[in-house]
Amino acid sequence: MITSLSLLTLLAPATTQDVAAPATWFREVGAEAGVDFVHQADRTDRHRFPEIMGGGVAMLDHDGDGDLDLYFVQGGILGATPEGVERPGNRLFRNDSEPGGPLRFTDVTEAAGVGSTAYGMGAACGDFDRDGDTDLFVTNVGPNVMYVNNGDGTFSDRTVKLKVGDPRWATSAAMFDANGDGKLDLYVVNNLGWSDSIEIECFNYYGEPDYCSPNNYNAPSADALYTFGRLGFTDATLRTGIDAAFGNGLGLAVGDADLDGDLDVYVANDATTNLLWVNDGRAIFEDRGIRAGCGLNGNGTPEAGMGVQFVDLDEDGDLDLYMTHLRRETNTYYRNRNGKFSDMSNVTGTAGVSMKFTGFGMGFQDFDLDGTLDLYVANGAVQAWKEGERFDTADAYAEPNHLFRGVRKGKRVTFKLTQPEGATPEALIGTSRGAAFGDLEGDGDVDIVVVDLDARVKVLENIAPREGAAATWVGFQTVSGKKSAIVHGATVSIARGDAGKRQYRQANPCYSYLSSNDPRTHFGLGGESTAKDVQVRWPDGSVERFGDRPAGQYYSLKKGDGEKQ
Repeated sequence: MITSLSLLTLLAPATTQDVAAPATWFREVGAEAGVDFVHQADRTDRHRFPEIMGGGVAMLDHDGDGDLDLYFVQGGILGATPEGVERPGNRLFRNDSEPGGPLRFTDVTEAAGVGSTAYGMGAACGDFDRDGDTDLFVTNVGPNVMYVNNGDGTFSDRTVKLKVGDPRWATSAAMFDANGDGKLDLYVVNNLGWSDSIEIECFNYYGEPDYCSPNNYNAPSADALYTFGRLGFTDATLRTGIDAAFGNGLGLAVGDADLDGDLDVYVANDATTNLLWVNDGRAIFEDRGIRAGCGLNGNGTPEAGMGVQFVDLDEDGDLDLYMTHLRRETNTYYRNRNGKFSDMSNVTGTAGVSMKFTGFGMGFQDFDLDGTLDLYVANGAVQAWKEGERFDTADAYAEPNHLFRGVRKGKRVTFKLTQPEGATPEALIGTSRGAAFGDLEGDGDVDIVVVDLDARVKVLENIAPREGAAATWVGFQTVSGKKSAIVHGATVSIARGDAGKRQYRQANPCYSYLSSNDPRTHFGLGGESTAKDVQVRWPDGSVERFGDRPAGQYYSLKKGDGEKQ
């Protein structure tokens, strides 16, 4: 019998790179680190659609002590609470790890005041009021919740006062500066207009009762955009044009897709056309997804978009798109050329493998610090696997997660799925959804946290073995203002060894699926002792140079402190 196992042992084949592929990349340490959160989806034989779609996780420094804490969004009970049953809630774990020691977390949910018991989906983090601490927004099947950070490790529920408690089913969200005024606005992705009364009977690939496609409901929804000003948040959905398109929204990414000095929004819709909201700089948006080439796949059809990330895979300075999809669809890579996108999924090396699985959370990071991005994908079905073909006999929706190692050959980077060699590896198998990426110990490599439906979360400590100088890295926090508030949407770049070549990383916690990630940018240096010619392209399009930085540290890059280009 195959069961879910707790240790991820991933082996990579020989590659053309000089740095040898490590045998073991991550170790699952959730239980020993004190993270005992168990997600509950409230799955029933009625196959209510929201049951199969949660839940998210956020990495945030909630208490300002310099390390990343963990916030988990609970599903719980979908609908009315049965008599005598206590609703489970979201939970916050404070990072109490000591430098050089093992990961240690403490549950501080009650003290912090963030234990919402609504049927939750995802989370977004950001200092929207620019007071120097990180606020927390939670999306739900039902009214969303805004927790405002009090600056002392506690939060206050200001949902009603700030007027952001939309009762629709929301999924992903992001805080970013939509109108260039320096304050963070709030974009909320809505899924279909669901209620228990619209549920219908549907069947899977094998003719068995199962979860429906979202198109069976024919109830797509518009998203919402709130702008923040002197009087708080204002619902600007109509004024900004966001009401002009509908979809079954899931994934969300924010970045300057056309390099015109403002932040655009990309929404990965489930079985409907994806949206690329192009910003005119004044927070007036136009959907150019189809015109720009990233609304449909290369065959001209919509796909089941789940997780998504703006990331510069070809190292040309603009933001490409990568997103995860349903079984029998490829995970899709849209290459960006001057704001025009092309479906280049086949060149990544991930297309064939991904067709067999359903991807949700995902993230590109340089896990082995060799100077080339790698890719982690959290998989989990939405329609049951047939008996005899299942990866876990106890969970018909469970699938193995995937780690792809980035392989550089000349100017081209492709991604190779790691393969077992020798003894059978212990693999992560579950119905995975949200995945967040960040350096939890502050030791210079990127860890992962994965949420599985109806299972204990997995905290994946990065232990990829590296020798000597090959373990070099550098990280940056982009900030602005008197209180050094974190800037979302800046792009940090450093010179690479090849003449004239650069590596680019976007400083934005909004990517993956239903999750909020480490807001810092992280670079593996592949043995170099210095990050050379550090530059920041700020969300308004201005560029500053910050010189060289020695490896092995995180640096704060403040707008206005660099040399203007």
